[in-house]
Amino acid sequence: MPDMLDPSRGDALSLEEGRFLVRLAREAISKYLLEGMVMQPPAETPEKLKKRCGVFVTLTGHSSGELRGCIGYPEPVERLVTATIRSAIEAATEDPRFPRVSLEELERRLIVEVSVLTEPEEVKAPRREVPKHIRVGKDGLIVGRGLQRGLLLPQVAVEWGWGAEEFLTHCCLKAGLPPDDWLLEDTKIQKFQAAIFKEVEPKGRIERVDHET
Repeated sequence: MPDMLDPSRGDALSLEEGRFLVRLAREAISKYLLEGMVMQPPAETPEKLKKRCGVFVTLTGHSSGELRGCIGYPEPVERLVTATIRSAIEAATEDPRFPRVSLEELERRLIVEVSVLTEPEEVKAPRREVPKHIRVGKDGLIVGRGLQRGLLLPQVAVEWGWGAEEFLTHCCLKAGLPPDDWLLEDTKIQKFQAAIFKEVEPKGRIERVDHET
Protein backbone atom coordinates (compact mmCIF):
# COMPACT_ATOMS: atom_id res chain seq x y z
CA MET A 1 0.00 0.00 0.00
CA PRO A 2 1.39 3.44 -0.90
CA ASP A 3 0.65 4.95 2.51
CA MET A 4 2.49 2.23 4.41
CA LEU A 5 6.16 2.54 5.31
CA ASP A 6 8.23 -0.59 4.71
CA PRO A 7 11.74 -0.13 6.16
CA SER A 8 12.82 -3.45 4.63
CA ARG A 9 12.03 -2.47 1.01
CA GLY A 10 13.54 0.85 0.08
CA ASP A 11 11.90 2.87 2.85
CA ALA A 12 14.82 2.63 5.28
CA LEU A 13 14.92 5.54 7.71
CA SER A 14 17.89 7.87 7.69
CA LEU A 15 19.73 8.66 10.90
CA GLU A 16 18.20 12.15 10.86
CA GLU A 17 14.68 10.70 10.57
CA GLY A 18 15.43 8.36 13.46
CA ARG A 19 16.73 11.24 15.54
CA PHE A 20 13.56 13.18 14.76
CA LEU A 21 11.46 10.32 16.16
CA VAL A 22 13.49 9.99 19.35
CA ARG A 23 13.33 13.74 20.02
CA LEU A 24 9.62 13.66 19.23
CA ALA A 25 9.05 10.82 21.70
CA ARG A 26 10.83 12.72 24.47
CA GLU A 27 8.97 15.94 23.71
CA ALA A 28 5.62 14.12 23.67
CA ILE A 29 6.25 12.68 27.14
CA SER A 30 7.41 16.04 28.53
CA LYS A 31 4.37 17.90 27.21
CA TYR A 32 2.02 15.26 28.54
CA LEU A 33 3.62 15.23 32.00
CA LEU A 34 3.68 19.05 32.16
CA GLU A 35 0.36 19.93 30.56
CA GLY A 36 -1.65 16.70 30.27
CA MET A 37 -1.69 17.35 26.52
CA VAL A 38 -1.18 14.93 23.65
CA MET A 39 0.89 16.93 21.17
CA GLN A 40 0.07 17.12 17.48
CA PRO A 41 2.61 16.00 14.87
CA PRO A 42 5.01 18.89 14.17
CA ALA A 43 4.63 20.85 10.93
CA GLU A 44 8.21 19.93 10.01
CA THR A 45 7.55 16.17 10.15
CA PRO A 46 9.35 14.45 7.22
CA GLU A 47 6.92 13.02 4.66
CA LYS A 48 8.18 9.48 5.15
CA LEU A 49 7.15 9.57 8.82
CA LYS A 50 3.55 10.31 7.83
CA LYS A 51 3.17 6.79 6.45
CA ARG A 52 1.70 3.95 8.49
CA CYS A 53 4.21 1.79 10.34
CA GLY A 54 4.62 -0.24 13.51
CA VAL A 55 6.72 1.31 16.26
CA PHE A 56 7.70 0.78 19.90
CA VAL A 57 9.04 3.33 22.37
CA THR A 58 11.27 1.98 25.15
CA LEU A 59 12.39 3.84 28.28
CA THR A 60 15.38 2.57 30.26
CA GLY A 61 17.43 3.82 33.18
CA HIS A 62 20.63 5.50 32.01
CA SER A 63 22.76 4.18 34.88
CA SER A 64 20.96 0.92 35.65
CA GLY A 65 19.92 -0.12 32.14
CA GLU A 66 16.68 -1.40 33.67
CA LEU A 67 13.48 -1.27 31.66
CA ARG A 68 11.14 1.53 32.75
CA GLY A 69 8.44 1.30 30.12
CA CYS A 70 7.82 -0.13 26.65
CA ILE A 71 4.65 0.16 24.59
CA GLY A 72 3.92 0.37 20.88
CA TYR A 73 2.10 -0.67 17.74
CA PRO A 74 3.12 -4.08 16.34
CA GLU A 75 1.17 -3.53 13.10
CA PRO A 76 1.21 -0.62 10.61
CA VAL A 77 -2.23 0.68 11.62
CA GLU A 78 -1.31 4.30 12.37
CA ARG A 79 0.92 7.00 10.89
CA LEU A 80 4.44 6.57 12.26
CA VAL A 81 4.63 10.10 13.66
CA THR A 82 1.30 9.72 15.48
CA ALA A 83 2.06 6.19 16.69
CA THR A 84 5.39 7.41 18.10
CA ILE A 85 3.72 10.20 20.08
CA ARG A 86 1.08 7.89 21.52
CA SER A 87 3.50 5.05 22.25
CA ALA A 88 5.88 7.41 24.05
CA ILE A 89 3.16 8.78 26.32
CA GLU A 90 1.79 5.32 27.08
CA ALA A 91 5.26 3.89 27.78
CA ALA A 92 5.78 6.64 30.37
CA THR A 93 2.33 6.61 31.95
CA GLU A 94 0.39 3.42 31.17
CA ASP A 95 2.79 0.45 31.17
CA PRO A 96 1.10 -1.73 33.83
CA ARG A 97 4.44 -3.17 34.94
CA PHE A 98 5.79 0.15 36.24
CA PRO A 99 4.71 3.28 38.13
CA ARG A 100 4.19 6.44 36.10
CA VAL A 101 7.37 8.26 35.06
CA SER A 102 8.01 11.64 36.66
CA LEU A 103 9.23 14.68 34.74
CA GLU A 104 12.44 14.83 36.79
CA GLU A 105 13.12 11.16 36.12
CA LEU A 106 12.59 11.66 32.39
CA GLU A 107 14.88 14.69 32.28
CA ARG A 108 17.72 13.30 34.36
CA ARG A 109 17.69 9.51 34.37
CA LEU A 110 15.91 7.96 31.40
CA ILE A 111 17.07 6.97 27.92
CA VAL A 112 14.52 7.14 25.09
CA GLU A 113 14.68 4.49 22.38
CA VAL A 114 12.47 4.16 19.28
CA SER A 115 12.17 0.93 17.29
CA VAL A 116 10.53 1.24 13.86
CA LEU A 117 9.13 -2.13 12.80
CA THR A 118 8.77 -3.91 9.50
CA GLU A 119 5.42 -5.58 8.91
CA PRO A 120 5.33 -8.94 10.75
CA GLU A 121 5.58 -12.06 8.58
CA GLU A 122 4.55 -15.55 9.62
CA VAL A 123 7.30 -18.12 10.08
CA LYS A 124 6.14 -21.08 8.03
CA ALA A 125 8.36 -24.05 8.78
CA PRO A 126 8.14 -27.41 10.55
CA ARG A 127 7.88 -26.58 14.22
CA ARG A 128 11.27 -27.93 15.27
CA GLU A 129 12.87 -26.10 12.34
CA VAL A 130 11.50 -22.68 13.39
CA PRO A 131 14.62 -21.65 15.40
CA LYS A 132 16.72 -21.98 12.22
CA HIS A 133 14.58 -19.25 10.62
CA ILE A 134 15.16 -16.72 13.42
CA ARG A 135 18.21 -14.44 13.27
CA VAL A 136 19.05 -13.47 16.83
CA GLY A 137 19.77 -9.75 17.00
CA LYS A 138 17.95 -9.05 13.73
CA ASP A 139 14.49 -10.57 14.17
CA GLY A 140 11.85 -9.70 16.73
CA LEU A 141 9.11 -12.20 17.55
CA ILE A 142 5.36 -12.27 18.00
CA VAL A 143 3.90 -15.49 19.38
CA GLY A 144 0.18 -15.95 19.76
CA ARG A 145 -2.53 -18.53 20.29
CA GLY A 146 -6.18 -17.68 20.72
CA LEU A 147 -6.46 -14.30 22.45
CA GLN A 148 -3.00 -14.54 23.99
CA ARG A 149 -0.14 -12.75 22.27
CA GLY A 150 3.40 -11.79 23.22
CA LEU A 151 5.95 -9.59 21.45
CA LEU A 152 9.68 -9.20 22.04
CA LEU A 153 11.83 -6.70 20.15
CA PRO A 154 15.03 -7.91 18.41
CA GLN A 155 17.33 -6.24 20.94
CA VAL A 156 15.83 -8.18 23.87
CA ALA A 157 17.42 -11.49 22.84
CA VAL A 158 20.83 -9.83 22.57
CA GLU A 159 20.50 -8.01 25.90
CA TRP A 160 19.71 -11.29 27.68
CA GLY A 161 22.09 -13.49 25.70
CA TRP A 162 19.37 -15.82 24.41
CA GLY A 163 19.62 -18.22 21.50
CA ALA A 164 16.71 -18.70 19.08
CA GLU A 165 14.97 -21.40 21.14
CA GLU A 166 15.27 -19.37 24.34
CA PHE A 167 13.88 -16.37 22.48
CA LEU A 168 10.85 -18.41 21.41
CA THR A 169 10.41 -19.74 24.94
CA HIS A 170 10.44 -16.28 26.49
CA CYS A 171 8.08 -14.93 23.86
CA CYS A 172 5.63 -17.70 24.78
CA LEU A 173 5.94 -16.71 28.43
CA LYS A 174 5.36 -13.05 27.47
CA ALA A 175 2.11 -14.19 25.85
CA GLY A 176 1.09 -16.02 29.03
CA LEU A 177 1.55 -19.39 27.32
CA PRO A 178 3.55 -22.43 28.46
CA PRO A 179 7.21 -22.08 27.42
CA ASP A 180 7.15 -24.80 24.78
CA ASP A 181 3.90 -23.77 23.08
CA TRP A 182 5.86 -22.58 20.05
CA LEU A 183 6.08 -26.27 19.14
CA LEU A 184 2.28 -26.52 18.74
CA GLU A 185 0.87 -26.20 15.22
CA ASP A 186 -1.94 -23.87 16.28
CA THR A 187 0.50 -21.36 17.79
CA LYS A 188 1.15 -18.53 15.34
CA ILE A 189 4.77 -17.37 15.12
CA GLN A 190 5.69 -14.15 13.35
CA LYS A 191 8.96 -12.32 12.96
CA PHE A 192 9.86 -8.75 12.09
CA GLN A 193 12.90 -6.49 11.95
CA ALA A 194 13.42 -3.06 13.47
CA ALA A 195 15.38 0.11 12.81
CA ILE A 196 16.44 1.14 16.32
CA PHE A 197 17.42 4.65 17.37
CA LYS A 198 18.52 5.44 20.93
CA GLU A 199 19.87 8.24 23.09
CA VAL A 200 23.38 7.74 24.43
CA GLU A 201 22.44 9.69 27.55
CA PRO A 202 19.28 11.55 28.68
CA LYS A 203 18.56 14.33 26.13
CA GLY A 204 21.94 13.55 24.55
CA ARG A 205 23.31 12.26 21.27
CA ILE A 206 21.13 9.82 19.36
CA GLU A 207 22.58 6.84 17.52
CA ARG A 208 21.33 4.01 15.34
CA VAL A 209 21.68 0.68 17.14
CA ASP A 210 22.78 -2.37 15.19
CA HIS A 211 22.82 -5.64 17.12
CA GLU A 212 25.27 -8.12 15.65
CA THR A 213 25.57 -11.62 17.13
